[in-house]
Amino acid sequence: MNTVSTATAVPSAQLHVSVNRPNPVSVGTIVWLASELMFFAGLFAMYFTTRATIPAEQWSEGAGHLNITFSLINTCVLVASSVTCQMGVWAAERFQPRRTGSIFAINRWGMNEWITLTYLMGAFFVAGQIYEYSELVSHGLTISSSPYGSVFYLATGFHGLHVVGGLIAFLFLLGRSFVAKKFGHHEATTAIVVSYYWHFVDIVWIALFFVIYFLQ
Repeated sequence: MNTVSTATAVPSAQLHVSVNRPNPVSVGTIVWLASELMFFAGLFAMYFTTRATIPAEQWSEGAGHLNITFSLINTCVLVASSVTCQMGVWAAERFQPRRTGSIFAINRWGMNEWITLTYLMGAFFVAGQIYEYSELVSHGLTISSSPYGSVFYLATGFHGLHVVGGLIAFLFLLGRSFVAKKFGHHEATTAIVVSYYWHFVDIVWIALFFVIYFLQ
């Protein structure tokens, strides 16, 4: 009599292999941000090259118009906005688009409340930068007044445009959240990739702020 083993082989067709593929939207965003990093690297190279080629007195004259205290406050607001943005991402990952309690109970806020606060903080930063520009122009520092003025406005101006782009992305994220019949993975993924961009913008500004305002 032939005996049949109880441990029979499972046909290969019935084997299911689980493969965790990275989110293509997240990967695409990271690749794009890498190209943006190279763009800002070029701006830093321009800044340091100009710094090395013009007289120290001319450079100091331009840098002397900067209001470091005001810019530090503005920088703190932008850095804090990264924290509120991440809080919004965590709410999105919980699939919680809106608050579940009082507006004053921030521990029960949803993504919409956190992202709205982040938007307001980013708008405050842009308004502060515009105010700083107006003050510098009133003191005679313009983009064409000196090489220092050129590199200052180009570096900070391009960054400001990126902040405005982030504010537009926040509006798109909020709009998508409000029109969605059910807040799900697509909305959460949008929140995550927008946060990637916003954190990138904040990190670039920290580097710019240190170089421009402290390594004068």
